[in-house]
Amino acid sequence: MKKHLNTKTKIVFALAVVLAAVTAIVAGLCAGATPGQSAVQTILSPFRSGFSSMTRLAERYYDYIFKYESLEAENRQLNERLSDMEEEVRSADSLQRENDRLRQLLELSDDHEDYHYAFAYIVSWDSSNYKSSFTIGKGTNAGLSTGMVAITEYGQVVGRITSIGTNWATITTVLDSSLQISGVIASSGYTGIMHGAYATGNEGKLRMDYLPMEAVIRNNDQVVTSGSTVYPKGLIIGYIEDADFDKTGVSKYAIVEPAADFDNLEQIFIITDYQTG
Repeated sequence: MKKHLNTKTKIVFALAVVLAAVTAIVAGLCAGATPGQSAVQTILSPFRSGFSSMTRLAERYYDYIFKYESLEAENRQLNERLSDMEEEVRSADSLQRENDRLRQLLELSDDHEDYHYAFAYIVSWDSSNYKSSFTIGKGTNAGLSTGMVAITEYGQVVGRITSIGTNWATITTVLDSSLQISGVIASSGYTGIMHGAYATGNEGKLRMDYLPMEAVIRNNDQVVTSGSTVYPKGLIIGYIEDADFDKTGVSKYAIVEPAADFDNLEQIFIITDYQTG
Protein backbone atom coordinates (compact mmCIF):
# COMPACT_ATOMS: atom_id res chain seq x y z
CA MET A 1 0.00 0.00 0.00
CA LYS A 2 1.49 3.30 -1.04
CA LYS A 3 1.89 5.79 1.83
CA HIS A 4 1.78 9.53 1.36
CA LEU A 5 3.85 11.57 3.84
CA ASN A 6 2.57 14.95 4.88
CA THR A 7 4.90 17.80 5.94
CA LYS A 8 4.59 17.10 9.67
CA THR A 9 5.48 13.45 9.17
CA LYS A 10 8.55 14.37 7.11
CA ILE A 11 9.75 16.75 9.84
CA VAL A 12 9.31 14.10 12.53
CA PHE A 13 11.16 11.57 10.40
CA ALA A 14 14.05 13.98 9.78
CA LEU A 15 14.24 14.79 13.49
CA ALA A 16 14.42 11.10 14.32
CA VAL A 17 17.29 10.63 11.87
CA VAL A 18 19.20 13.59 13.33
CA LEU A 19 18.67 12.37 16.87
CA ALA A 20 19.80 8.90 15.91
CA ALA A 21 22.96 10.33 14.32
CA VAL A 22 23.76 12.48 17.36
CA THR A 23 23.22 9.50 19.63
CA ALA A 24 25.62 7.43 17.54
CA ILE A 25 28.28 10.17 17.72
CA VAL A 26 27.91 10.47 21.46
CA ALA A 27 28.16 6.71 21.82
CA GLY A 28 31.36 6.76 19.71
CA LEU A 29 32.93 9.44 21.84
CA CYS A 30 32.16 7.56 24.99
CA ALA A 31 33.40 4.19 23.77
CA GLY A 32 36.76 3.15 25.19
CA ALA A 33 36.96 6.24 27.41
CA THR A 34 40.14 6.78 29.50
CA PRO A 35 39.97 7.72 33.17
CA GLY A 36 40.47 11.30 32.10
CA GLN A 37 37.37 11.06 29.95
CA SER A 38 35.10 9.83 32.75
CA ALA A 39 34.08 13.37 33.51
CA VAL A 40 33.05 13.85 29.89
CA GLN A 41 30.93 10.66 30.04
CA THR A 42 29.35 11.85 33.25
CA ILE A 43 28.42 15.16 31.64
CA LEU A 44 27.21 13.59 28.38
CA SER A 45 25.30 10.73 30.01
CA PRO A 46 22.09 12.74 30.70
CA PHE A 47 22.17 14.12 27.15
CA ARG A 48 22.71 10.65 25.72
CA SER A 49 19.76 9.31 27.70
CA GLY A 50 17.68 12.24 26.59
CA PHE A 51 18.68 11.67 22.97
CA SER A 52 17.74 7.98 23.25
CA SER A 53 14.35 8.78 24.78
CA MET A 54 13.62 11.38 22.14
CA THR A 55 14.69 8.97 19.41
CA ARG A 56 12.39 6.24 20.74
CA LEU A 57 9.57 8.77 21.02
CA ALA A 58 10.14 9.93 17.45
CA GLU A 59 10.24 6.35 16.22
CA ARG A 60 6.96 5.55 18.01
CA TYR A 61 5.35 8.68 16.59
CA TYR A 62 6.68 7.83 13.14
CA ASP A 63 5.26 4.28 13.38
CA TYR A 64 1.97 5.69 14.64
CA ILE A 65 1.69 8.07 11.67
CA PHE A 66 2.20 5.29 9.15
CA LYS A 67 -0.12 2.94 11.04
CA TYR A 68 -2.78 5.66 11.15
CA GLU A 69 -2.46 6.32 7.42
CA SER A 70 -2.66 2.60 6.73
CA LEU A 71 -5.78 2.21 8.87
CA GLU A 72 -7.32 5.29 7.27
CA ALA A 73 -6.74 3.89 3.77
CA GLU A 74 -8.16 0.51 4.83
CA ASN A 75 -11.18 2.25 6.33
CA ARG A 76 -11.82 4.09 3.06
CA GLN A 77 -11.63 0.80 1.15
CA LEU A 78 -14.05 -0.87 3.56
CA ASN A 79 -16.51 2.04 3.29
CA GLU A 80 -16.33 1.91 -0.51
CA ARG A 81 -16.93 -1.83 -0.46
CA LEU A 82 -19.84 -1.41 1.96
CA SER A 83 -21.35 1.23 -0.32
CA ASP A 84 -20.99 -1.13 -3.29
CA MET A 85 -22.65 -3.95 -1.35
CA GLU A 86 -25.54 -1.69 -0.31
CA GLU A 87 -26.04 -0.69 -3.94
CA GLU A 88 -26.02 -4.35 -4.97
CA VAL A 89 -28.69 -5.11 -2.34
CA ARG A 90 -30.83 -2.21 -3.54
CA SER A 91 -30.49 -3.38 -7.14
CA ALA A 92 -31.37 -6.94 -6.16
CA ASP A 93 -34.44 -5.72 -4.24
CA SER A 94 -35.51 -3.60 -7.22
CA LEU A 95 -35.14 -6.55 -9.59
CA GLN A 96 -37.08 -8.78 -7.19
CA ARG A 97 -39.95 -6.30 -7.03
CA GLU A 98 -39.98 -6.01 -10.82
CA ASN A 99 -40.03 -9.79 -11.21
CA ASP A 100 -42.93 -10.01 -8.76
CA ARG A 101 -44.85 -7.36 -10.72
CA LEU A 102 -44.24 -9.08 -14.05
CA ARG A 103 -45.29 -12.41 -12.59
CA GLN A 104 -48.52 -10.84 -11.35
CA LEU A 105 -49.06 -9.19 -14.73
CA LEU A 106 -48.86 -12.59 -16.40
CA GLU A 107 -51.79 -13.72 -14.27
CA LEU A 108 -53.74 -10.62 -15.33
CA SER A 109 -52.87 -11.37 -18.97
CA ASP A 110 -54.34 -14.85 -18.59
CA ASP A 111 -57.68 -13.24 -17.72
CA HIS A 112 -57.39 -10.57 -20.44
CA GLU A 113 -55.62 -12.13 -23.39
CA ASP A 114 -56.62 -9.17 -25.59
CA TYR A 115 -54.57 -6.71 -23.51
CA HIS A 116 -51.22 -5.49 -24.84
CA TYR A 117 -48.87 -3.68 -22.47
CA ALA A 118 -45.88 -1.40 -22.27
CA PHE A 119 -44.23 -0.94 -18.89
CA ALA A 120 -42.47 2.16 -17.58
CA TYR A 121 -40.94 3.56 -14.41
CA ILE A 122 -42.05 6.80 -12.78
CA VAL A 123 -39.33 9.45 -12.99
CA SER A 124 -41.05 12.39 -11.25
CA TRP A 125 -44.27 13.42 -9.51
CA ASP A 126 -46.17 16.68 -10.00
CA SER A 127 -48.97 16.86 -7.46
CA SER A 128 -50.83 19.71 -5.76
CA ASN A 129 -54.17 20.18 -4.02
CA TYR A 130 -56.38 19.46 -7.01
CA LYS A 131 -53.81 17.89 -9.31
CA SER A 132 -52.16 14.50 -9.27
CA SER A 133 -49.84 13.41 -12.07
CA PHE A 134 -46.42 11.95 -12.75
CA THR A 135 -43.98 11.57 -15.61
CA ILE A 136 -42.67 8.30 -17.04
CA GLY A 137 -39.54 7.79 -19.11
CA LYS A 138 -41.26 6.50 -22.24
CA GLY A 139 -43.25 8.22 -24.98
CA THR A 140 -44.14 7.96 -28.64
CA ASN A 141 -40.85 6.14 -29.30
CA ALA A 142 -42.30 3.23 -27.28
CA GLY A 143 -45.62 3.24 -29.12
CA LEU A 144 -47.50 5.25 -26.49
CA SER A 145 -50.10 7.92 -27.19
CA THR A 146 -52.46 10.20 -25.26
CA GLY A 147 -55.56 8.57 -23.83
CA MET A 148 -53.91 5.23 -23.04
CA VAL A 149 -54.72 3.85 -19.59
CA ALA A 150 -52.12 3.17 -16.90
CA ILE A 151 -52.68 0.33 -14.43
CA THR A 152 -50.81 -1.66 -11.79
CA GLU A 153 -49.88 -5.30 -12.23
CA TYR A 154 -53.10 -6.17 -10.37
CA GLY A 155 -55.35 -4.44 -12.90
CA GLN A 156 -55.91 -1.41 -10.64
CA VAL A 157 -56.52 1.87 -12.45
CA VAL A 158 -53.76 4.45 -11.99
CA GLY A 159 -54.77 7.05 -14.60
CA ARG A 160 -54.23 7.81 -18.26
CA ILE A 161 -51.75 9.59 -20.53
CA THR A 162 -52.74 13.24 -20.96
CA SER A 163 -49.58 14.64 -22.61
CA ILE A 164 -46.64 13.02 -24.34
CA GLY A 165 -43.29 13.56 -26.02
CA THR A 166 -40.77 11.38 -27.81
CA ASN A 167 -39.30 9.83 -24.66
CA TRP A 168 -41.68 10.95 -21.90
CA ALA A 169 -45.35 10.98 -21.04
CA THR A 170 -47.47 12.54 -18.29
CA ILE A 171 -49.97 10.32 -16.50
CA THR A 172 -52.87 12.14 -14.84
CA THR A 173 -54.02 9.90 -11.99
CA VAL A 174 -57.54 9.04 -10.87
CA LEU A 175 -56.92 11.25 -7.81
CA ASP A 176 -56.87 14.34 -10.04
CA SER A 177 -60.05 16.41 -9.75
CA SER A 178 -60.15 16.96 -13.53
CA LEU A 179 -60.10 13.28 -14.51
CA GLN A 180 -63.52 11.64 -14.76
CA ILE A 181 -64.17 7.91 -15.01
CA SER A 182 -67.41 6.01 -15.43
CA GLY A 183 -67.50 3.43 -12.66
CA VAL A 184 -69.86 0.66 -11.60
CA ILE A 185 -70.39 -1.00 -8.23
CA ALA A 186 -69.49 -4.60 -9.02
CA SER A 187 -71.97 -6.23 -6.62
CA SER A 188 -75.05 -4.23 -7.63
CA GLY A 189 -74.36 -2.77 -11.09
CA TYR A 190 -75.11 0.83 -10.07
CA THR A 191 -73.07 3.30 -12.12
CA GLY A 192 -71.73 6.76 -11.41
CA ILE A 193 -69.08 9.27 -12.43
CA MET A 194 -65.83 9.29 -10.45
CA HIS A 195 -63.16 11.94 -9.89
CA GLY A 196 -60.65 13.06 -7.27
CA ALA A 197 -62.38 14.04 -4.02
CA TYR A 198 -59.97 16.66 -2.68
CA ALA A 199 -62.48 19.51 -3.15
CA THR A 200 -64.92 17.74 -0.82
CA GLY A 201 -62.35 17.35 1.96
CA ASN A 202 -61.39 13.78 1.09
CA GLU A 203 -57.77 14.07 0.01
CA GLY A 204 -56.36 10.89 -1.51
CA LYS A 205 -59.86 9.51 -2.15
CA LEU A 206 -62.32 9.36 -5.06
CA ARG A 207 -65.90 10.55 -5.17
CA MET A 208 -68.56 8.64 -7.10
CA ASP A 209 -71.46 10.93 -8.04
CA TYR A 210 -74.93 10.49 -9.61
CA LEU A 211 -75.79 7.20 -7.95
CA PRO A 212 -79.57 6.59 -7.94
CA MET A 213 -81.56 7.34 -4.80
CA GLU A 214 -82.62 3.70 -4.46
CA ALA A 215 -79.05 2.39 -4.67
CA VAL A 216 -78.03 0.16 -1.77
CA ILE A 217 -74.39 1.02 -1.15
CA ARG A 218 -72.23 -1.04 1.20
CA ASN A 219 -68.80 -0.26 2.56
CA ASN A 220 -65.99 -2.25 0.92
CA ASP A 221 -68.04 -2.85 -2.24
CA GLN A 222 -65.66 -2.98 -5.19
CA VAL A 223 -65.93 -0.31 -7.88
CA VAL A 224 -64.67 -1.10 -11.39
CA THR A 225 -64.62 0.62 -14.77
CA SER A 226 -67.89 0.31 -16.64
CA GLY A 227 -66.10 0.11 -20.00
CA SER A 228 -65.64 2.71 -22.74
CA THR A 229 -63.43 3.57 -25.68
CA VAL A 230 -60.90 4.85 -23.14
CA TYR A 231 -61.10 2.45 -20.19
CA PRO A 232 -61.45 -1.31 -20.66
CA LYS A 233 -64.28 -2.87 -18.70
CA GLY A 234 -63.65 -4.39 -15.27
CA LEU A 235 -60.48 -2.58 -14.19
CA ILE A 236 -60.45 -2.09 -10.42
CA ILE A 237 -60.87 1.55 -9.36
CA GLY A 238 -61.32 1.18 -5.62
CA TYR A 239 -63.54 0.25 -2.67
CA ILE A 240 -66.45 2.16 -1.16
CA GLU A 241 -65.63 3.74 2.17
CA ASP A 242 -68.74 5.84 2.82
CA ALA A 243 -71.96 7.03 1.12
CA ASP A 244 -74.62 9.71 1.57
CA PHE A 245 -77.18 11.87 -0.25
CA ASP A 246 -75.77 14.74 -2.30
CA LYS A 247 -76.78 18.38 -1.78
CA THR A 248 -79.56 18.23 -4.38
CA GLY A 249 -81.29 15.43 -2.56
CA VAL A 250 -82.06 13.63 -5.82
CA SER A 251 -79.08 11.26 -5.94
CA LYS A 252 -76.42 9.67 -3.80
CA TYR A 253 -72.65 9.77 -3.78
CA ALA A 254 -69.96 7.49 -2.41
CA ILE A 255 -66.42 8.08 -1.17
CA VAL A 256 -64.06 5.50 -2.63
CA GLU A 257 -60.64 4.40 -1.42
CA PRO A 258 -58.43 3.92 -4.52
CA ALA A 259 -57.23 0.39 -5.10
CA ALA A 260 -53.78 1.44 -6.36
CA ASP A 261 -51.17 2.16 -3.69
CA PHE A 262 -50.02 5.58 -4.88
CA ASP A 263 -47.62 6.07 -1.96
CA ASN A 264 -45.46 3.15 -3.08
CA LEU A 265 -45.98 3.30 -6.84
CA GLU A 266 -42.74 3.02 -8.85
CA GLN A 267 -43.62 1.10 -12.02
CA ILE A 268 -46.81 1.16 -14.09
CA PHE A 269 -48.17 -0.69 -17.10
CA ILE A 270 -49.77 1.05 -20.07
CA ILE A 271 -52.55 -0.77 -21.95
CA THR A 272 -51.57 -0.04 -25.53
CA ASP A 273 -54.34 -2.06 -27.14
CA TYR A 274 -57.42 -4.10 -26.18
CA GLN A 275 -60.71 -5.30 -27.65
CA THR A 276 -63.62 -2.96 -27.01
CA GLY A 277 -66.31 -5.41 -28.00
